[in-house]
Amino acid sequence: MNFLPIATNIADYLRDSLGLTNGIAMVLAAIIHGSLLVAIFMGTPVFWIWGERKIAGRIQDRMGPTRVGGRFGWLQSIADGIKLIQKEDLVPPAADSMLFRMAPYMVCVASFATFMVLPFGDTWVAVASDIGLYVLVAILSLEVIGIILAGYSSGSKWSLFGGMREAAQMVSYEIPLAICAIIPVTVAGSLNLVEIAQLQSGGFQNWLIFNDPFTLVAFFVYFTVATASCKRAPFDLAEAESELVGGFHTEYSGMRWSFFFMGEYAAMFVVCAVASILFLGGWNSGIPPLDATLNQMRGLSADGSFEPMAYLANAIGMGILISKAWVLVFVQVWVRWTLPRLRIDQVMITCLKYLIPISCALFLGVIAWPLLVYKMTGGAQTSFASPKAENWVKPAVSTPDEDAETSQFILPNSTPDDRMAVADDDRKVAGGTR
Repeated sequence: MNFLPIATNIADYLRDSLGLTNGIAMVLAAIIHGSLLVAIFMGTPVFWIWGERKIAGRIQDRMGPTRVGGRFGWLQSIADGIKLIQKEDLVPPAADSMLFRMAPYMVCVASFATFMVLPFGDTWVAVASDIGLYVLVAILSLEVIGIILAGYSSGSKWSLFGGMREAAQMVSYEIPLAICAIIPVTVAGSLNLVEIAQLQSGGFQNWLIFNDPFTLVAFFVYFTVATASCKRAPFDLAEAESELVGGFHTEYSGMRWSFFFMGEYAAMFVVCAVASILFLGGWNSGIPPLDATLNQMRGLSADGSFEPMAYLANAIGMGILISKAWVLVFVQVWVRWTLPRLRIDQVMITCLKYLIPISCALFLGVIAWPLLVYKMTGGAQTSFASPKAENWVKPAVSTPDEDAETSQFILPNSTPDDRMAVADDDRKVAGGTR
């Protein structure tokens, strides 16, 4: 993993323009980007708590929040937060106090930590990693530990049952989730989320969802299993009040109770943003002239310097990505207030009996698709690895040769004198003999 230059660029800009020392400039740059991440992490639940109530009201033919914040109830989420702060923080006598208090924070941290490797633009990512998708899925899966601890430490059999059910559901649905996420990775040939998004520039026809029939179906399967992994209806029976009082968070109150939902809404945004990057072009709008203009603006800072126009291009790209993710979150909310809950056995059967085999079949299909296209075209189409394979050339990696006498690896661009020196050193170490 390595940090992208964006933080250093802003630090250089602050140092050169304001005359700050390097340490203070780096601290301010870190505060700026950390504030952006916290604003997105906190702002998403605040907005969607209000949004879900309004959407539910419209679906049920009522108004939704209207009493706080004017006609549209904009301040309803803030009012709920103030109310929860004022409530007493209770810990049951039979509960394990330390684990009980720690569990909500673990759920929130697992959701928030994924924002470190989630790119919001071409160079807007806190930690750039060549295996960013793998790291993101691994961090997101840690949420189940907090849920198990919440159920176990509550000292209530209902919370324990709800925690175990929720853990079984989340762990099971992570399998088809990972398989469906690997499908666009197979097409793109990279686990780097930035590279996958860059590969889909140039028009919506280059989005991986339109690459072949298997990626198209994989998007809908991914969205289904992502909804279930976020504990959303119709897959939320493990915490439904009609079945187990409140599931793993039955004994929680006040702010600790709200942390579970803050982590849930943040996880909803993360899985939807990942779906946008993997299948829907990421921060690319799908409009070739607009994307070309934004790419030219981003190219102004190709040398690592800070350019306001490049920063503006990344801000626009972040807005495009967030808009796509919010559309998918809206669909998740829409589904919740439209479909009835499944029984817990139906939830597990849907995953184990249907979604896992379907995702495996899609994975095999996307691997066989290039061979099928090659056969059908009679070998005429040779660039079928990705929608932009003709413009996406990976750097050639030279394989070092092996000296027959010394078994030393010699770089291809080394001179004969270098090879002789390596051979002589090897003979000295070996005592002059093999």
